[in-house]
Amino acid sequence: MTETIAWADFEKVDIRVGTIIEARPFEGARKPAIQLVIDFGAELGTRKCSAQLTVHYTPEALVGRQVAAVVNFPPRQIGKFMSQVLTLGFPDESGGVVLIAPDKSVPNGGKLF
Repeated sequence: MTETIAWADFEKVDIRVGTIIEARPFEGARKPAIQLVIDFGAELGTRKCSAQLTVHYTPEALVGRQVAAVVNFPPRQIGKFMSQVLTLGFPDESGGVVLIAPDKSVPNGGKLF
């Protein structure tokens, strides 16, 4: 476990739900990855992300799926691609990413609390 944080520290991390509207293989990436375009609703609009999700997911299976992502990290340049959010998941037994998402549909842009 990492160090204990204050509630104010948790509130600094802006975790929102969004729906994947586009997904395609990240050609030329050093590690297998998928480029995502995620709709976070009217307030945030769409954001792009590169995610190493290829163990359990195909691009086709991701479109239309809701995901949780950190939306207030600074953008990160990955090759020629600018990743704007961090899509969240947990590692499986071998380290493959398993996405986290709400178990019922919720409005895009909703903030985790």
